[in-house]
Amino acid sequence: MAVTVDIERQNGWPAWIAEARAMLALAWPLILANLAQHAIITVDVVMMGWLGPEALAAGALGGQTYFPIYIIGIGLATAAAPMIASERGRKRHSVREVRRTVRQAWWTVAAVSLPAMGILWAGEAIFLALGQQAELAALAGTYLFAVSFAYFPALACVVMRLFLSAMERPGWVLAITIGATFFNGFANWCLMFGNLGFPALGLPGAGWATLVTNLVMFGAYALVVSLDRQFRRFHLFGRFWRADWPRFAEIWRLGTPIAVTLGMEATFFTGATLLMGLIGLAELAAHQIALQIGALTFMVPLGLAQASTVRVGIGFGARNDDHIRRAGWTAFVLGVGFMAAMALVIVSMPRTLIGVFLDLSDPAAAATIEAAVSFLMVAAIFQVGDGAQVIGAGMLRGLQDTRVPMVFALVGYWVIGLAAALPLAFWFDLGGVGIWYGIAIGLFVVAVMMILRWSWRERLGLTRATPYSMQPH
Repeated sequence: MAVTVDIERQNGWPAWIAEARAMLALAWPLILANLAQHAIITVDVVMMGWLGPEALAAGALGGQTYFPIYIIGIGLATAAAPMIASERGRKRHSVREVRRTVRQAWWTVAAVSLPAMGILWAGEAIFLALGQQAELAALAGTYLFAVSFAYFPALACVVMRLFLSAMERPGWVLAITIGATFFNGFANWCLMFGNLGFPALGLPGAGWATLVTNLVMFGAYALVVSLDRQFRRFHLFGRFWRADWPRFAEIWRLGTPIAVTLGMEATFFTGATLLMGLIGLAELAAHQIALQIGALTFMVPLGLAQASTVRVGIGFGARNDDHIRRAGWTAFVLGVGFMAAMALVIVSMPRTLIGVFLDLSDPAAAATIEAAVSFLMVAAIFQVGDGAQVIGAGMLRGLQDTRVPMVFALVGYWVIGLAAALPLAFWFDLGGVGIWYGIAIGLFVVAVMMILRWSWRERLGLTRATPYSMQPH
């Protein structure tokens, strides 16, 4: 059943309560789906470790190369969500315009896949040029070659997830992602280790398993949209080769800033990790632990941000400022409130959380544990900023406002965040804690700018811009 709550007929607190119910109904399956997607990555890393330290190192090198390229594709595809949502707000039962947006989103990810695959095929040469060991570069290159073929199917699945989310049917996203988590582990077991008669491909087997998993996921999505009564009327696969160049251009116009924003954030944390590696191995290991804990809690505001894009987008298409305002601030309060609660949990029990990753009684891990405790104290602070910035970005995407947030990401993450981390870590001798202070500063700066942008749009009128879906075409 779709998440449909008739909020417009209510006033005062009942309207806010109804919006909170609608927001949570849309967000919780997305949150669990995000966690399941994160579990797929975790399973890959664990099973790479079973192959040995060299395979794990090569897999990490390949994964760190693949991820930012993949994020760029996700950013481009993400433009489809606010476009579909605004069209549904304009005309609740719109079919043709939604179908055309989904198709052109597929065209967009197909267009970006070709150059992306070319970069991934050159992985070994790139690693050698960067001074990596020849054996490690060769092994990582074989993984990138295999996983490159999963790039387009993975992004095609992202478009499907965005469509189902914008249609307020996230339950299918959750079910398919959970199923893919188990299937991916099974495919790894077969292709990496040669079980059930399959060849033992080693590390490249993880890449081929990713391809098979995404093909199966897309097949599952295709069955849902073809058989479900609510979705089959869209005929998403009918004449998908037909061009719609104005809509294709609009997806690039909205999606490119989103891709750059996500890329800025991803490389921001990558840069912090590289800086941490200059300080010491114990600090680097502690940094990874703190990031993993932060990534787990981050899935909740991320899901709320995705839901806010849809709920705000529906209000934007309906030209209803009250709906937009309620949707945006409801997601913000829920997400920031959750992250504030998680900050208290982290402060109150840091060693318990670290104990999930390390043996607290092991003397050899003492330095890493102490560093992780100090990092988590800062991580508790930036939880609130991290939640605020991602939800702020989601709110603005619902308004199809993506270019200015891209500038915020550049300034907040790179001009201020990393620029603060360098002197704090190395000039003021704060070490790894200084890098984490820089991360926190960058996240808070971006969060403040996002919310100021939203407040400015409120004062001017949230629906003052005309979305593409409402323009004559």
